[in-house]
Amino acid sequence: MKKRAVPLFLAVLTACALACPALAAEAPSPEATPSVLYPVEVLEYTEGDRAEPRISKTYELSPMDDPALIPTGDFERSGCLYTLLDIVKEDQTETDSKYYTETVTLDSKSKDMEEIMPLLAATCEAVTEDGYTGLLTLDTASIQVEASGYATSTRNVSATRSYPNLSEADVSLVPKSIEDSGRTLTLADVQWQEAGGFYNAAATYTGTASSKYATGYTVTADYAGEVTKTTSGTVLYTAVFGLAEEQEAVTAIPQPAAEGGGFDWRWLLVLPAGAGVVGLVFLGRFLLQKYKSKKEWKEYNK
Repeated sequence: MKKRAVPLFLAVLTACALACPALAAEAPSPEATPSVLYPVEVLEYTEGDRAEPRISKTYELSPMDDPALIPTGDFERSGCLYTLLDIVKEDQTETDSKYYTETVTLDSKSKDMEEIMPLLAATCEAVTEDGYTGLLTLDTASIQVEASGYATSTRNVSATRSYPNLSEADVSLVPKSIEDSGRTLTLADVQWQEAGGFYNAAATYTGTASSKYATGYTVTADYAGEVTKTTSGTVLYTAVFGLAEEQEAVTAIPQPAAEGGGFDWRWLLVLPAGAGVVGLVFLGRFLLQKYKSKKEWKEYNK
């Protein structure tokens, strides 16, 4: 009896050992939890003549957020199954504009407009301190040219004077200086000529003259136009859900139980092994009973 019980016990252990790896192989591996976006507004309302229930969920995303992370799967509420109908995107970016003038300054060696105009671009890009940008156009009527510096130049000048009918050829009779064009000239030379007992003096006066001239010019010009600024960069996504069209058909189909509750379908893998164990037990009992009957028969025939 003990010899036959040992094989039965080993058979049971073998069946259990085969079933355990099968269950272990079905154990789900942990997965990374994805980022979750939460709605900033949830509305329940009806739509159309049939007053069809609707649920809308609004999400506010920045340019760095991924719209693909917005939950769009079916869900239940108040015993009803809701499914995604549409997603509406609304760009919240707003643009503000204003008129802007920018003054540019540059240097020029000439005050001639024909030489100045090639120095000024027809348009220029503007970026303001408060974030406005735009393309500005040159206002030609605003161009002004002023000297940026001066220098003085000096030159020699001369003038002649005649003094006729002098009694003597005496230099003292000739003025030592004269005024000419606002400049004071001094006597430099006298030429005498006698005529009828009198003398004519031709006097030469010399001096210096100075003048001021511009060494360079400063040009100013205005560029004007419209500049704009983006005030916001968020985007609104509204996911609209409605009742599932085939809700009754879907709920009638039995669904596998969620993890942690209901029937575990993996136990189906154990049934064949369990059936084999039960069969081995009955087979052992049958052989044991047959052995006892045969032994009793032999003892009876002795």
